[in-house]
Amino acid sequence: MPLLEPDPETLRPRTARAPAPDRVTDGSAAGTPEPLRSELTALLGADKVLWKISDLVRYASDASPYRFLPRVVLVPEDLDDVSAILSYAHGKGREVVFRAAGTSLNGQAQGEDILVDVRRHWTGIEVLDDGARARIRPGTTVLRANATLARYGRLLGPDPASAIACTVGGVVANNASGMTAGTTRNSYRTLASLTFVLPSGTVVDTADPAADEELAHAEPQLCAGLLALKAEIEADEELTVRIRAKYAIKNTNGYRLDAFLDGATPVQILRGLMVGSEGTFGFISETVFDTLPLDRRITSALLFFPSLTAAAAAVPRFNEAGAIAVELMDGNTLRASVSVKGVPADWAALPRETAALLVEFRAPDEAGQEAFEEAAAEVLRGLDLVVPAASVTNAFTRDAGTIAGYWKARKAFVTAVGGSRPSGTTLITEDFAVPPDRLADACEALLQLQSRHGFDAAVAGHAAHGNLHFLLAFDAARPDDVERYDAFMQEFCALVVDRFDGSLKAEHATGRNIAPFLEREWGPRATELMWRTKQVIDPEGVLAPRIVLDRDPRAHLRGLKTIPKVEAVADPCIECGFCEPTCPSEDLTTTPRQRIVLRREMMRQADGSPVEAGLLDAYGYDAVDTCAGDSTCKLACPVGIDTGAMMKGFRHLRHTPREERIAALTAKNFRLVEASARLAVAAGNAIGERGGDRLLESVTRLARRAVHPDLVPEWLPQLPGRAARELPRTARVGASAVYYPACVNRIFAGPEGPPGTSLAEALVAVSERAGKPVWIPEDVAGTCCATIWHSKGYDAGNRIMANRIVEAAWGWTAGGTLPLVVDASSCTLGIAEEVVPYLTEDNRALHRELTVVDSLVWAADELLPELTVSRRTGSAVVHPTCSMEHLGDTEQLRVLAEACADEVTVPDDAGCCAFAGDRGMLHKELTDAATAKEAAEVNSRTYDAYLSANRMCEIGMERATGHPYRSALIELERATRPPGR
Repeated sequence: MPLLEPDPETLRPRTARAPAPDRVTDGSAAGTPEPLRSELTALLGADKVLWKISDLVRYASDASPYRFLPRVVLVPEDLDDVSAILSYAHGKGREVVFRAAGTSLNGQAQGEDILVDVRRHWTGIEVLDDGARARIRPGTTVLRANATLARYGRLLGPDPASAIACTVGGVVANNASGMTAGTTRNSYRTLASLTFVLPSGTVVDTADPAADEELAHAEPQLCAGLLALKAEIEADEELTVRIRAKYAIKNTNGYRLDAFLDGATPVQILRGLMVGSEGTFGFISETVFDTLPLDRRITSALLFFPSLTAAAAAVPRFNEAGAIAVELMDGNTLRASVSVKGVPADWAALPRETAALLVEFRAPDEAGQEAFEEAAAEVLRGLDLVVPAASVTNAFTRDAGTIAGYWKARKAFVTAVGGSRPSGTTLITEDFAVPPDRLADACEALLQLQSRHGFDAAVAGHAAHGNLHFLLAFDAARPDDVERYDAFMQEFCALVVDRFDGSLKAEHATGRNIAPFLEREWGPRATELMWRTKQVIDPEGVLAPRIVLDRDPRAHLRGLKTIPKVEAVADPCIECGFCEPTCPSEDLTTTPRQRIVLRREMMRQADGSPVEAGLLDAYGYDAVDTCAGDSTCKLACPVGIDTGAMMKGFRHLRHTPREERIAALTAKNFRLVEASARLAVAAGNAIGERGGDRLLESVTRLARRAVHPDLVPEWLPQLPGRAARELPRTARVGASAVYYPACVNRIFAGPEGPPGTSLAEALVAVSERAGKPVWIPEDVAGTCCATIWHSKGYDAGNRIMANRIVEAAWGWTAGGTLPLVVDASSCTLGIAEEVVPYLTEDNRALHRELTVVDSLVWAADELLPELTVSRRTGSAVVHPTCSMEHLGDTEQLRVLAEACADEVTVPDDAGCCAFAGDRGMLHKELTDAATAKEAAEVNSRTYDAYLSANRMCEIGMERATGHPYRSALIELERATRPPGR
């Protein structure tokens, strides 16, 4: 054991708690049982079998109100692995559930036996026919696919609100649609072809001209069964009419029986049935979509009405005017969205009865946009709108920022409302559709129903398509509350079916909470055909049992999860998964959602239980150590949950008093520490040059094993030499700004090779060149932005340095009269925002006087307009840092790069590099995992320049790609250097 191994007991919850009724039982504490574990390990390899109790628990939850513990989690890499898993399941009588993003709201991504992660190794997009089509792997998020398609002026038809996280495979499997898809732009209508693996292991590519012949040879009984069902359905005229009527409005409840009407052959029938089958018919391994035009001329408005029914009554008029989206939000939704950054604060006081419509028109050109705006103005003249808050304008706009804010509020419906629910309650998200002309009546009936059952629900939806969503919160640990929910559901289903002839699931798919009500909507005849279809395709019931079809009338009450209270920063989490694609450790250990899920399971356990012990044993590395602490999860989370901050808090809990004292001592004596670090870097490079990097790597690895890998960094060959001892000479008199070189740039040199200018020299030169000289204070040595201590949870050291830098900056800037320009984005963020909670009251007052400016912003906004570019490079690829995302500075990086290069690329897979100061040296496997996709994209071609804005991130990206990254400011200095110099 390493000398300074943290004690897992320091992370044990200290709150008094009783064991929860849905806790994982002690019998599961050892993880995957034998022989299941060893058999699957022999079949697939140890790295594809997740078996620890912490692995099973983190995969037991998704965005739904349900929780089921799998026996094992598998991570296949290719179709051979998937076929082997299905073959094993057949032979052993096991059950298999496929899981991608886990954003489904009805428990479709949960299984009680073998759970298969089909996200990690299943990403990628290939653009076909100049963007008219796209071949997309199932683990690719909708947002990622659209980012690539946007370059071709195209996009996917389905546009779910969870596009940031949900995967294309999940969208197809659920026939998820979204704000604009309706019944014409969804997966069923826009999917050109797909490749899937049947439960038997047979692989079918529906685009293959020989697919039907090959399927008939491989699966003759299946083909005969499908054709027999088709003939039976087509012979029943009443049923055929009923099926067509059911899909005239949005409907994802049950299987797509219209596939039997639309498909002429078994392969064509299967192509339709796979859409919306929720993983019960096979694994979708690849999709080819017909894409749609990306109309870039957008006009939108957020219009306020006195009531929900008044807003609903206006929907048909906007539909007739050609709106592509008409989104409804009730008062509860609007008020809850105040928790979303950028939403007007005065919405918090909106009257309870208030409702709003978000209306959007999209056109390919100016003429089309003007025509839509005229039609919209005509509709507005006939509406009685209200102005319940000062921020309300009730006007159409073309402003992209305003429109983005509207959509941010709308898309945060589930997460924002769910985050504001009472602590400890479970969230249910319901989704139904009625004929659009019945929407107003449905709204009124829904409000009355909620009131009768004591629910103060929030309502929103795709009003243009008669599709409503609403949220209910109840305590799953209280039997009486569960029965209240059940009573509501019984009456709700009767209301939708009997009064409105609607769909009990419009776009979220059947799932566990509507499966018991399937026959209520479809009737016995159609429901029987769905059961028979399942029997034909999956006769042994291997795939996803009880997710679409379930004869248990109380199945929707089985597996409801309790939500125990956890740390305040994470307690609002509804486990939606929006945070996961942004997390650097997503493909290594755990995600922000999983870190919270694991913590909640600890809270469900009795103190000292075997399950709690197993979770604690893994949590240190899987959750705390391998969190980059970059807090990009906060940016992705609609309610701003900062799981990174929670992990820093846990790091603090693991520190001994002695370690805190040492950290405080380094802060007090940082001038000496800084000088020592420079000497150590120089010595390391000298040793590396003489004995090779392998010697240093071996020595540091031994030290890490002896002490602790989270305290001793590993030597990396990519580490640069030490920075110059002296900073450039500058004058205080006449300075336009104070330049603060970050300690990382005072310790490490820039990249080797041309243009041969240090970052400090470059910034001083371009500022002088633009007529806005900067001054570097003589006493910057020994100061720091405090991020070193903040990222590791050393609170005492953090306080010391945070107060020191603010006091120094206040003096340097003459009480805030000059801006403070910082040359590392993470340090800019640290001084501008992260130091504040650790300041004394007096220093908080000083901090409010400061103007902290990132050097990129300084260069792009203040210097570039005054500079002349005399030489440009051909191409540049840029790496926006996570700190720039927090600061909102990424556009300035692009602006600077475009000033210096003819072609600029921001990789679609760009994300946090996870170097995170020194974390990339403490856990280089974290940076390897975090940068893998971006590095592959960067290395798909060569560039003339590789640019970023933080020295440690540049080191991380150089390690990942093999190319020397440098600051965009160094490139700017080269580009604006007078000719001949």
